[in-house]
Formats: sequence, structure tokens, C-alpha cells
Amino acid sequence: MVTSAAVEPLIATRDPERRRVERAMGTMISLHIPDGGASSAVADAAFDWLYEVDRRFSPFRPGNEVSRLMRGQIPDGEVSADLAEVLEIADVVHILSDGAFDIRRHRDDGAPDPTGVVKGWSIDRASTILQAGDITRFYLSAGGDVLVRGGQAPGIPWKVGIGHPEARDAVALVLEAENLAVATSGTTERGHHIVDARTATVADELLSVTVAGPSLARADGYATAAFAMGHEGLRWVDSLPGYAAAGITHDGRLVTTRGLERYWA
Repeated sequence: MVTSAAVEPLIATRDPERRRVERAMGTMISLHIPDGGASSAVADAAFDWLYEVDRRFSPFRPGNEVSRLMRGQIPDGEVSADLAEVLEIADVVHILSDGAFDIRRHRDDGAPDPTGVVKGWSIDRASTILQAGDITRFYLSAGGDVLVRGGQAPGIPWKVGIGHPEARDAVALVLEAENLAVATSGTTERGHHIVDARTATVADELLSVTVAGPSLARADGYATAAFAMGHEGLRWVDSLPGYAAAGITHDGRLVTTRGLERYWA
């Protein structure tokens, strides 16, 4: 997924116990822990997981499971439990979007390409690792997608800024939340390239779509599907329990669904 840049958390710090940035899955992963612990064994385990995902799910590593799946060397029904979970998420988004989202749309041979769902899914799992290790307040971002838990301080929610697709230094929208996943799909880096799989046409009604909700894996898939669907996609997200969306039009207008109002800063 191509994302608009997310604003870093309000509490900026160079303290290595509170902020850690590493590269994995082809992007920068940033972890901010206001209570400290960014260099702890728990944080190490979360980053180790992300590096494991990079090894196992990158399509650029020819011997791993995903590469073999994409070459048709493994049937869908014979994949590992982790890959099966990723494929199930993709299938759910495909069904709910009436086919607008389809991980097989890029492939002439119909083989699935699950890479568009992997990042959000892996960040959800990293969040679970952190919480299981008693790190309950953090801001975790990956290539513009964000997952926050707890607040940046007691009673103070995190601020999540969504970058404008046509101005890298501008913020189109700021959300406040203590527990939220936010994913953006749009034209920032690669222009109009997302295809509505129902019609095989490139989506061009909007410049970007941001989806917020409890799961980054779902928000990631929903944002791509909604962008492919255009204005119809915003109405579609509004019908999904627990999720809300915002879109930016070609004339610079911000269009939001009703559920997003509770997160406005």
C-alpha cells in the first residue's frame, strides 16, 4: 500500500529508551514508548518478529513461502498458519468490498499476492507482543500506517497526523486516540496505480483514503479497497462496524464519514 506520511507523536524525543527506529519490510518502523523500554527485550522481540516477517513474506526472497505461493508452487490450502491468516484477511476484504479488492488482480495466472496485507497484519502482531510484555502505551508506525495503544501520557491521547497527498509538509487531518489503527492509501508515491478489481480500471476519483479502526490489517485492506471504489468506498467504510474513513478529493476537499468525528483533534 502507498501511504501518506503520518506525523510523529506529539512528544518528540531522542531518548533511546523512549524511541526506536529501524528498517524492515522495505520501510522505516518507528516505535515510541513514553514510559521507556524501547531497548528492552520486549521491544527486541517485536522488532525480531518484523524482521522474521520480512524474511518469510518478502516477494523479493525467491525461496520463501510467499514467493513460492506467488509462483504457483504452493496451493492456497497448504500454506503455513500465519500465511493462511493473511490470506483469510484478504479474502474477507475481497468479499466485503464486492470484489473491488482482490490480491489476485495483478497476476495473469491468478496466483495470490498477499504483500499488500502483510504490513498491517505484522504490525498488529508486533503490538500484541509489546502488550504481552507489559508495554501498554506506545505509538508504532510503519511507512505511514500507525497503530497506537494507551495514551502519550495519562489522560492525554496520541495525535495521529495524516499527510496531504499533494504537499509532503502539510497535514490534512489530525486524529486523537488512545487505541486506534490508521492506514492511508493513495497517490503520494506512485500516482494513480490502484485498480478497482471489479472493472480492471485504475482508480482516480480521490487522491487518498484514510481508514481508522481497531485492526491495522483490516484498516490497510479497507483503505485500499475504498480508494479503488472512490466516493462509493467512503460510504462503504461507513457501513463497517468500528471503522471510519476520510478522503481527499482532487480539488483539495476533505470528506469524512460520520464515525471519524469522535477522533477529530
